[in-house]
Amino acid sequence: MSTAALSLPHAAHGGTPTGAVLADLLPAATASRARVRDAALVLGGAALTGIAAQIAVPVPGSPVPVTGQTFAALLVGASLGASRGALSLALYALAGLAGLPWFAGGTSGAGGATLGYIVGMLLAATVVGALARRGGDRGVLRTAATMAAGTAVIYAVGVPYLALSTGMSLGQAVAAGLVPFLIGDALKAALAMGALPTAWKLAGRRG
Repeated sequence: MSTAALSLPHAAHGGTPTGAVLADLLPAATASRARVRDAALVLGGAALTGIAAQIAVPVPGSPVPVTGQTFAALLVGASLGASRGALSLALYALAGLAGLPWFAGGTSGAGGATLGYIVGMLLAATVVGALARRGGDRGVLRTAATMAAGTAVIYAVGVPYLALSTGMSLGQAVAAGLVPFLIGDALKAALAMGALPTAWKLAGRRG
């Protein structure tokens, strides 16, 4: 006898489930298929982050480039949820530390000044995933707050590590590893504010 792998209550309006993230809407009729689906999602999330990390633009005077990986990490967390998002970013981090060249600009290993940002992304994916499961990605303002929280987590780890690893003062690390990226982070948040609520609306119509 087959048993449902996922049973989620449905919202009163719109047909989309409450307490769910976007990945939960993918069908999985049995527990074994759900495990295969989840493994594929974790691998896909890690791969997406690795691919996005190759979009890297150097910032004059800073060892930290502008990349697409932070945006990818936040989207992975919001779409997959806390557990799967954390596993995706943990896989991304561990594979890069082991030598797979998919950190920013095709780098790998533990010696870089940006390692703190990678750890921050793992934590941010967890936080964003937890907020998304509480509806933090279903409206424009809620999505903005969710992305802001995730971004804050990344910097809360990345900037102090940057200071420690380079010998900068905390003020210098903020100037080199936070301030130049604020405009880009605002643009990334704006993209998420459009993409995530729209995805839920489309899911509701199909449901």
